[in-house]
Amino acid sequence: MICLDSSKGRTQKPEPAANHRQLTGRREVIDHVCGTIRSRANQAVFLMAGPGLGKTSLTDAVSENLSAEMTILRIHGSSSLAKVPYGVLAPYTADLPLDEADSPVAVLRAVWAYFQELKAGKDVPLLLVIDDAHHLDEATANMIVDMMSAGWAGVLASGRPRPGLPQALNQLWYDGQAERIDLRPLNGEQVTEVVEHTLHGTVPANTVQSLWSASGGNPLLLNCLLRDAVEAGILAKRNGIWLLLGPLPADGPRLSDVVVKDLLRRTPEEQDALRLIALAEPVDRGLIEDVFGGAVVRSLLDHQLVSESSGRRSQLRIWHAILGEAMRHQVSVSRSLQLRQKMEGHLDPATAGAEGRLRLVEWSLECGMEVSDPDLLEAALLAATMFNNAGARLMAGHVTDPELQARAQSISARALFNEGKYREAAGLLDSCWLELAEVPEAPHVLMLRASAHLALGKSAELLRAESRDQLADAGDDPQASWQDRIHHLLELAEAGDHEGIRTLIASLEGGGGLEAAPGAAASGAVKAKVAERPLVEPLPATVTEATSTVAHALLAQTLVSAGRAHQAHDAALAAAPSMEALQRGLYFFNEFLLTRLVSASLAAGNWEASEHELASPHAEENEGAATFGGGFHVLRGLGFLRQGQLERAYQVLLPAVEALRINDPLQQFRFGTALAFYAAARLGDGAQAQRLEQDLIAARHASGPGSELLAEAYAAAAAEYLDRKGSGLAKLRELAASPRVVAQPGTRMECLILCSDLGDRSVADDIASLADSVEGRWAAGWHQLAHAWASEDADVLMETAAGLEEAGLVNLAREAYARAGAILDAAGERRRARQAVAHREKCDQELGERFRESPFVASVPSVHLTRRERDIVELAVQGLSDREIAQQLMVSVRTVEGHLYRSYVKLGVRRRDELALALPKK
Repeated sequence: MICLDSSKGRTQKPEPAANHRQLTGRREVIDHVCGTIRSRANQAVFLMAGPGLGKTSLTDAVSENLSAEMTILRIHGSSSLAKVPYGVLAPYTADLPLDEADSPVAVLRAVWAYFQELKAGKDVPLLLVIDDAHHLDEATANMIVDMMSAGWAGVLASGRPRPGLPQALNQLWYDGQAERIDLRPLNGEQVTEVVEHTLHGTVPANTVQSLWSASGGNPLLLNCLLRDAVEAGILAKRNGIWLLLGPLPADGPRLSDVVVKDLLRRTPEEQDALRLIALAEPVDRGLIEDVFGGAVVRSLLDHQLVSESSGRRSQLRIWHAILGEAMRHQVSVSRSLQLRQKMEGHLDPATAGAEGRLRLVEWSLECGMEVSDPDLLEAALLAATMFNNAGARLMAGHVTDPELQARAQSISARALFNEGKYREAAGLLDSCWLELAEVPEAPHVLMLRASAHLALGKSAELLRAESRDQLADAGDDPQASWQDRIHHLLELAEAGDHEGIRTLIASLEGGGGLEAAPGAAASGAVKAKVAERPLVEPLPATVTEATSTVAHALLAQTLVSAGRAHQAHDAALAAAPSMEALQRGLYFFNEFLLTRLVSASLAAGNWEASEHELASPHAEENEGAATFGGGFHVLRGLGFLRQGQLERAYQVLLPAVEALRINDPLQQFRFGTALAFYAAARLGDGAQAQRLEQDLIAARHASGPGSELLAEAYAAAAAEYLDRKGSGLAKLRELAASPRVVAQPGTRMECLILCSDLGDRSVADDIASLADSVEGRWAAGWHQLAHAWASEDADVLMETAAGLEEAGLVNLAREAYARAGAILDAAGERRRARQAVAHREKCDQELGERFRESPFVASVPSVHLTRRERDIVELAVQGLSDREIAQQLMVSVRTVEGHLYRSYVKLGVRRRDELALALPKK
């Protein structure tokens, strides 16, 4: 690693990694520093980090830990004294005559006298603790090095990597006499820990993600954001879950105080440069240098107040985006206008990039300047897709050209949709969608309108009928319109008709038109009818790409229900080539497709693939985390349920449901609530389960995508776990036998699995039959398990369980082990029964389950060896005699014999050589 010493402008090669560490854990740093200072492994320890990463709090903690065994002397570096020789030592040299104030010998004597007075005759080491050591003047730095070399004191110094430590201190590290610890921003796990500790409650992952992204892992900013958001009511507790109800506040008192203090430390030129960068970011470095000079820019970079992009054009922005926003709040309108006018001849929107043009439009509006309608529309669209909802509505509201009003309305509708205001969004889109039928973004407008109405509970069948009437009233032929084809796709998906969707896709790919049979949708079993005539005219590119994406995504959705998970995954991937043309448009095609792709992976039992897809940039993108996070976490929770990890599912689903109360663009609230209700009932959380049941009853809008029937199934199973009266199981059996579910083998198999979990052994044959025709690892595992159940052969069950465990289907292996144990126990084969139970308990441990019930477990007592019994048994299995075990564990031989006897009884064995078979393999 090459380290730049900014104070001297030259590069230095540091010592080996032993003298250079990168740490983030607060306790880890404190313990390490205290240990290094106590052992005197190095003469000095340097804590290096950017502003706000907690250097001072760490030096405070180390000082407190060492105060009983060392004499602590604090020195505080100061930018105002950085060029004053020995300026920071003034508190200890106040009695020196003026003519000796800059004499190294005189200053050293004065400081040494102060040391002696401070020690008060105690023979304890002295530790110099230096805050902001990057501000030390060279004379003071040299004196500190001399005192260390003479063995007078050890040093703990904190500073910033830029501009770096004075040369004298830096040389100590280079020579291997000091250890440097680079503190890093908090990672996601640490931010979660801090947030949950501060809020004393459960915090959803998307809330943590928003806080982490806004703060950059900076502890100071994180603390300010947390407290400001709570006080403003933006971060609020709902049913025990902390939720973000809006954008994090950039104008809160604590964050504003940080900005004000930072500005006061800067020169007037630096203050103006910072304000200008905040108002125009990202802004070309050359432009700021032309106005304020290169020295100002270098100073801001050195003090990590601004960051510089490394692309083709060097651009500057405030180091943390939230600080830039907070700084803009600090600038008065008159001052902002003054700076804007000052930059008028320098700013070029053509070279600013999309984000730069957005900021210029916002800045102009803030100053009361006029902006052209096309520029307003471009900026408003970008703001809406970046979830700057208030900004998008503001800019769209300033559009005055009557011909552009429809586009402005559609953008305002997207901003309202982002905020979960579906009724208002639908109203705006109803008034403009036909007017926008010929523009490139028309498919985005159409899909946004459809999603808004579906989120309000309107069926796709009714939406299509209403849209056809409006097209006819406008003088268009509904049957020949591309809008009707997309509505038809939604209708086919709602009916679960994958064959109809396939036919429509074939028609589109072949260039043919589509005409629906009259009344085809009335019965709910919609079928696509393909006309033999070609299209009258070619479709616009965006329409073709959008229709292809929607068609393949909905095909994947219906194939999942049909039990064809692999085909569903392929269908979703087939839409990928169309996505590039739809990026950054008004509609969220990425998320629309991603949910279907993840559902296909889950249906196939590809848990790893689904987690990878959910961790993709589109899913984890902070800008949309608050809007789409709840829906993504419902899918994550479903995956945990299917793997038998009830507690992990519950921890994910409860926050997801609360997030969906605020934003539910993918129509997942009912489904997510049903899953959370099921998990709560299974885990015995009756109060939470009853509350979720009431939420489920009150939920009026349908589930999606394609999950309404599954929501009914999980709700019925949950109700059975709550009251155990048989009504829930009866409803589940009835649902599994209904024509709608019978037509969807994938859904029916899951219904029967839920029956099986409730103890209904009669469904085993149906599961085996269905699973044989359903695609995926999950179905194949259930096929094996059902056949093993039917055999009633313990050997077959044990062999099947081992295979399922090897395949990663641990919850299914657990059921096979449990059934084998019950059969063996009934046959009087206690040793083998205990062995099966031990394997089952190993599966429980792997799943992390504590409350799991099974119809096969109740009759088989569990193996509960004490810690001492297990230690003795393991040594016995290794071949040690009773006496050797006693010597190794330092107990009596009689104690060993007693523990072994009790272990024999518990494990169902009679001899020492049977112990190995009775214990699960590790």
